[in-house]
Amino acid sequence: QVQLVESGGGLVQAGGSLRLSCAASGRTFRMGWFRQAPGKEREFVAAITWSADSTVYQDSVKGRFTISRDIAKTTVFLQMNSLKPEDTAVYYCAARGTLIIADPASKDGYDYWGQGTQVTVSS
Repeated sequence: QVQLVESGGGLVQAGGSLRLSCAASGRTFRMGWFRQAPGKEREFVAAITWSADSTVYQDSVKGRFTISRDIAKTTVFLQMNSLKPEDTAVYYCAARGTLIIADPASKDGYDYWGQGTQVTVSS
């Protein structure tokens, strides 16, 4: 079992930045970030695989958000720049504990989920 703990959420003005962190208690083969705004379904934000070169982003955050990991692959970060009010949501860290073929942008491709951290961007 892998436990995930997110941190770094908060309130920021539009155009500002936040850095989210997610610490995993065990080895992961894939980690990613999803977000869910009130009244909306949980949506994919970004993901990174065992290879540092394998990253994928939602189109709306490309050029603004950057996902990265530590060498041990136990912590994943989401650097969020140029934040917009539309980015307001609860951000969830997700991880896959086994290596399988799955869509990294689908919530079905992950086994473990964190409790979420609130990100609020004011206009």
